[in-house]
Amino acid sequence: MCGIAGIVDRDGAGAEREGELRQMLAMIRHRGPDQFGIYCDERAGLGSARLSIIDLSTGQQPIANEDQSLWIVFNGEIFNYVELRPELEARGHRFTTNTDTEVILHLYEELGPECLKRLNGQFAIAIWNTRDQTLFLARDRLGVRPIFYTQNGKRLLFGSEIKALLSVGPGAELDGQVLQEVFTYWSPLSPHTIFRNIFELPPGHFLLAGEHETTIRAYWKPSFCDANGEAAQQAASRPLEQYVEEFRDLL
Repeated sequence: MCGIAGIVDRDGAGAEREGELRQMLAMIRHRGPDQFGIYCDERAGLGSARLSIIDLSTGQQPIANEDQSLWIVFNGEIFNYVELRPELEARGHRFTTNTDTEVILHLYEELGPECLKRLNGQFAIAIWNTRDQTLFLARDRLGVRPIFYTQNGKRLLFGSEIKALLSVGPGAELDGQVLQEVFTYWSPLSPHTIFRNIFELPPGHFLLAGEHETTIRAYWKPSFCDANGEAAQQAASRPLEQYVEEFRDLL
């Protein structure tokens, strides 16, 4: 478990941003006690509280691509990164670490948001593009890894936990409408949180924040076969023993 945090502030000062990032990371230090890493420029900053698991010596985040036009912080695990890396190397990408984090970065460089369809894993990803000044946030298909954000004008904050946002951002004001959701469903309904103007990025979605707008899109949804369709009829004809055997293999 690691923790990530970041700020995009198109009107703010870089020196102040680094101090805010350190404050945000301090609130989630328990998620990654091994290393703190920070990247800052005139418009944005990324921070990582790292729990070192893969590539202990050179895997510190944030990580940049070859020309430092893209920077990434990442919380999670990509299970197929070993298979993806040779593809990217064959296309000319050069690696400086042995991490799954850098594989994500180069895959995004190659495919943009479509890279998410190639990833097998659980993840919360943040990538800052210094060329077009855009922030890319993404969450895994089932929402195993959390990521929260808040936006006020041209200022956007994100983090692995809400307390990181509250440390430098909006006050902790309860949302009465969402409180009704908690009483009804025992939990806020995504993308809401219990705090007003603080949201979670829904599972299977990505966020792209540019100069003039912020868009959120789904890249994956569960698919269910038609109960009366051909696929459902074929599935119904399979013996129960085959399903049990397949389930055990997958598990």
